[in-house]
Amino acid sequence: MKRSLRLIQSIAGAVILCALWEVLGQTKVLGPSLPALSTVLGTLFAPNRAKLFTTAISATALSAALGLLIGGGSGALIAGARQTISWTRPGLDRFAALIHAIPQVAIAPVMVIVFGRAGSPIAVAAIAAFFPAYAASTRAFAAAAQSHQDLFTVLGSSRSARLLRLDLPAALPGLADALKLAAPGAVLGAVLGEWFGAPKGVGILILSSSQNYDIPLLWAGALVSTLMALVGFGVFAAVQNAATRRLT
Repeated sequence: MKRSLRLIQSIAGAVILCALWEVLGQTKVLGPSLPALSTVLGTLFAPNRAKLFTTAISATALSAALGLLIGGGSGALIAGARQTISWTRPGLDRFAALIHAIPQVAIAPVMVIVFGRAGSPIAVAAIAAFFPAYAASTRAFAAAAQSHQDLFTVLGSSRSARLLRLDLPAALPGLADALKLAAPGAVLGAVLGEWFGAPKGVGILILSSSQNYDIPLLWAGALVSTLMALVGFGVFAAVQNAATRRLT
């Protein structure tokens, strides 16, 4: 019942937002900088621009997926090491905070130099995904019940046995939550990384339309990047719900 109510509330909120966008665009309250939603959707689904959007979306999706795999996977692995080797926790926490403190817009040009134009979106996406994945994974690896932890301590289990047989199974829903939180950051990181010379992608689409003052195309690119982030969030939210039902 609660899940259905949340779904209805989410749909109602989206409908209200879209209606407000359409009204503001049609009435030109904010001037030509905000076109109506119908105009943006017309640009997005225009037959003559299908190849443009398909190429851009596929490039950004690939960069975001690889960035999530690298950044999110690294965050989860380092969080697992933190859980197993307790004396590393302060240092790893500071390292993660340092990575998180790096401005992505400042590091992106450096990534172009280091990894090239094609690799920079992946690198920025990985940096963007790392901290959310690490922060959520540290909580996930501490999710095992205290009674179970005490039992493993009494039995004298090794660190590796505790990690594989207790901490990791208990952490699976939380690890899915970590990827859920990291996925939108990976998408936006990939888009940002594309601004600095990537050969193709949604970021290049947004940048070029801004320079050419093609406002509907600019908003269409922004809408696509937002929807991609929401899709990534939704996919891992479904994985988290499935893992929760399976393991609880």
